[in-house]
Amino acid sequence: MSELNTNRTRSAWNGVYRIGGLAILIAIPMYLLDIGISMAVEGADISPDALTAINLFDLYRENWILGFRALGLINVVTLVVSVPFFVALYGAHQQECRPYAALALIVWLVGATIYISNNAAIPISVLSSKYASATTDSQRTILAAAGEALIVRGADFTPGSFVGFFLTEIAAIGFSLNMLRSRLFGRSIAYLGIVGFVFLSIFTICSTFFPALFTVGMVIAMVGGLLGLFWYILVALRLLRLGRQQGVM
Repeated sequence: MSELNTNRTRSAWNGVYRIGGLAILIAIPMYLLDIGISMAVEGADISPDALTAINLFDLYRENWILGFRALGLINVVTLVVSVPFFVALYGAHQQECRPYAALALIVWLVGATIYISNNAAIPISVLSSKYASATTDSQRTILAAAGEALIVRGADFTPGSFVGFFLTEIAAIGFSLNMLRSRLFGRSIAYLGIVGFVFLSIFTICSTFFPALFTVGMVIAMVGGLLGLFWYILVALRLLRLGRQQGVM
């Protein structure tokens, strides 16, 4: 009876491994799209010291796609799509370091929830439309003030988005540390994730609290982003193989 239950549990996790691996492979093109827009489109990135409601209203009016992207809507979509991936990582580590894997998953889910719930992309879009149709200076002043409040609460590179970003990065470091204990992923993948997400954490701190270092931080972010991207790909492929291998057992 015990063996039957174990086989059922393995079968259930096989599906989660495959879904998790496929989910992150779907999310990766979104990451690449975000990076591509940042590098190829002039004015796509707004530095923290220029992040004002009026500038965002103008960006939405000129190109609403860039407006949504500047306020992290792509990040929201990728976080949602990535949920099965991190659940699968928890499942892969539950035999050897279950408490630490559970802690990393909880931290990631809390960070993702905070970021998504605070995201200002859609509210700022609504305010931008109202600002464009406002007929008096007092209306524009009120709408701009409301926009500034939303920016502080949830725009990227602000204290409002910092907690969500930082917790998801810390959780990814935690999962990478777990990989050092696990035989399923290998130490090279573990170190790749640790270094990549440490770099991204440094960028998050610099861009949020030291806006003058934003340009330097972007270089750090590019290194961390590339390492993190390779980590996602390698882990996703390993999860897909893990699902197939255990499915044969």
